[in-house]
Amino acid sequence: MDVINQIRAKAKSSTKVIVLPEYNDARIQQAAKVIEEEGIAKVVVLSPDKIPSDKKRIYIEEFYRLRKSKVPGLDIKIVERIFEDTLYSAAIMTRLGEVDGFVAGASHTTADMARAAIYCLEVDSLFGYVCSSFIMIVPDCRLGENGLFIFADCGIIPEPNPSQLAAICLASVDLGRKVLNLLPRVAFLSYSTHGSSRDKIADKIKEALEIVKSRNPDLLVDGELQVDAAIVPEVAHKKYPNSPLGGRANILIFPNLEAGNISYKLVERLAKARALGPLIMGTTKPCSDLSRGCSVEDIVDVVAITSIRAQAG
Repeated sequence: MDVINQIRAKAKSSTKVIVLPEYNDARIQQAAKVIEEEGIAKVVVLSPDKIPSDKKRIYIEEFYRLRKSKVPGLDIKIVERIFEDTLYSAAIMTRLGEVDGFVAGASHTTADMARAAIYCLEVDSLFGYVCSSFIMIVPDCRLGENGLFIFADCGIIPEPNPSQLAAICLASVDLGRKVLNLLPRVAFLSYSTHGSSRDKIADKIKEALEIVKSRNPDLLVDGELQVDAAIVPEVAHKKYPNSPLGGRANILIFPNLEAGNISYKLVERLAKARALGPLIMGTTKPCSDLSRGCSVEDIVDVVAITSIRAQAG
């Protein structure tokens, strides 16, 4: 069974309720039909007329309660305008446990999605930061996990500090285990391999690596590594034969958002890979972003992934 079929089968094993707030996007409507027909999840395509006025008032008041101390000058009228976008109702529904997760991004930016997640859902104290990853499925590839990788962070934190890099790593490991049953092998990527060039990026990665090892000493993790030394065994043997990864990394942690975002899009387009995400990590309830160029199949599979994450609690 291939990765996509495994993901869908796992989602079907315990169906969850996922809300899709982009009701006026044709791709969302088509994906919702596929999801329901295949039994992948129970979906709520959330249009304004599906939100009773008393419910909407509860959502508005909950958001106001969450944000009033953090946003000087915020009043209920401003919040009412914010909730003209069903994205925020979907996020609060998830927070309140009325649904198990939400998925959007077909017609919202990643910044829109990140704000909704950060403002409405609690940050998981296990990680301390909200970040994102992509599940990458590269056809006809023997590298990684037979072409399966997790790339992070490709969507949220522009210049992660060592603590944030460590959180990105640990959140990606958690996602890989829960969604893909992956035995994680993590590489912190750079343009140098273990001191072949000394600069602040290498120092940042070294500090992040120390944090990760202190929290998860049994994790197979290494850095800093050039990408070929991380994923190609023959190159790893030449450049850094002492690496515990042996050139078999399946989770790639990028030093900054530029590198991550450029890399996932290059692999998606040049290698004709599936790129599922950005999957938002670090919140206590699951939610996932979509590329605005997403296909119907992408939406179906991201909903399946979000359902699996909801199963794991």
